[in-house]
Amino acid sequence: MKRSWIGDLWDKAFRSGNPLYLFIAINILVFVGINLLSLVTALGITNVPLSGYLMSWLELPASITGWLYKPWTIATYMFTQQGLFHVLFNMLWLFWLGIIFLDFLKQRQFVFVYLAGGIAGGLLYLLAFNLIPAFSAQAFRTVMIGSSASVSAVVFATATLLPDYTIRMLFFGNVKLKYLALAFIAIDVLAISGLNAGGSIAHIGGALFGFIYIKRLQNGQDWSRMLGTERRKRKLRVMRNDSMTSPYEEPLVPNQEVIDRILDKISQSGYDSLTKAEKEALFKASKQGQNEY
Repeated sequence: MKRSWIGDLWDKAFRSGNPLYLFIAINILVFVGINLLSLVTALGITNVPLSGYLMSWLELPASITGWLYKPWTIATYMFTQQGLFHVLFNMLWLFWLGIIFLDFLKQRQFVFVYLAGGIAGGLLYLLAFNLIPAFSAQAFRTVMIGSSASVSAVVFATATLLPDYTIRMLFFGNVKLKYLALAFIAIDVLAISGLNAGGSIAHIGGALFGFIYIKRLQNGQDWSRMLGTERRKRKLRVMRNDSMTSPYEEPLVPNQEVIDRILDKISQSGYDSLTKAEKEALFKASKQGQNEY
């Protein structure tokens, strides 16, 4: 019996075990749910503003007292979007950069960067609106939603790990990730003086977290281990007794198994512990694939 496309999407989002698809699905389902509730009110089925009520429990207040009343919003806001283009562009960037991220790092690390990056962006937003006089007067009437801080964390983590990785962008041609990240941060810094100052501040918080996380990872500290460890099946390799040469001493083909071993070694001992062959394999992998976005 042929499966429906809805069933295929459901399996990919909730049964594949891929956190990228799971987070995209959660964002989209929340978006659809909020807008369906808006439609119910718009059609006159009820006079109760259902979507507004739901949003009030998901959005992150700028005031500390408002947040302390709803502390869970530091997590729910990063899965909540209302505008079509808001959710569309956030999910596109999350998908494009998330695919690259997961080609080189673990699923656990992706989950950690998305969640912790969103929390970092939310905390910087709270600090700015409660400590900076220019914003504090607006704190009691300001709220924030959106996954942009989490997406910024993924973008900057990927760009920090693979600065020379090139993607092909419409109208711009080939662009290295380091230049893409610089453009992102420049736009956000300039936008702080605009109408969406809170969002821009949160983007910067997420971006800083993604950058710092990868720098610590390259020094042997993997903060994502607090989420637990992943069990990974590995094939047994039989080595000849008369061969004392490390498998890393010969040129390496940068396939997924080799990259996984190299990244595990970085997590345990730092980037400087890599051999010349390992560094060359990682560099070759970062140069592979010209993706058009």
